[in-house]
Amino acid sequence: MITRLIVYGVLLIGLAVSSYLWFVPRTVDKPIVNVTTRNVTLAQFAGGCFWCTESDFEKLDGVIEAISGYAGGTAQTATYEQTSSKTTNHREVVQVKYDTSKLSFKDLADYHLRHVDPTDNEGQFVDRGFVYSPAIFYKSEAEKAAAEQSVNNLNTLGVFESEIVISVEEAKTFYPAEEYHQNYYLKNPVRYKYYRNGSGRDDFLKRIWNETK
Repeated sequence: MITRLIVYGVLLIGLAVSSYLWFVPRTVDKPIVNVTTRNVTLAQFAGGCFWCTESDFEKLDGVIEAISGYAGGTAQTATYEQTSSKTTNHREVVQVKYDTSKLSFKDLADYHLRHVDPTDNEGQFVDRGFVYSPAIFYKSEAEKAAAEQSVNNLNTLGVFESEIVISVEEAKTFYPAEEYHQNYYLKNPVRYKYYRNGSGRDDFLKRIWNETK
């Protein structure tokens, strides 16, 4: 009898712990990447919804992390509300921290061009307006030349019927987005997948690049 009570007690405790863990809010733990400081640098890219651009870049080997935010405009501050009002000239932008021993800036530019519609400078997919227009931002003449070479190479492929109009601009101050936007695809996977599937992004990219192969 005493043994059975002990067993029941253990089962009840286990059930309580399991229930607690089930309802605890999800946290996001990313792997720690050991990279020396000299091999790390930053780049900025705009590709429409920054949830998607962040998610895409964080799948690329050599990218340490991608941070959603706002950049490119002249306003001295930036929040989601300000940027969405379309009065600050900021875009939704992702700041990419990457390992230069694995990736070059041109590698990133090439990758970015394959994950956006570079023929649309009035938005991206379901998201419309300048705030969602695509861009590659450079910090030096070497990066500018690399970005322009990536665009020229894509033009040479002739995969798009329309003209490639993605903007290549000098990088400006980057303002990180609010915490609830960071790692959105990990924190809210169901909502993110629902949005992304409905946006038309993946359908477009699959059609373009599957036809090219």
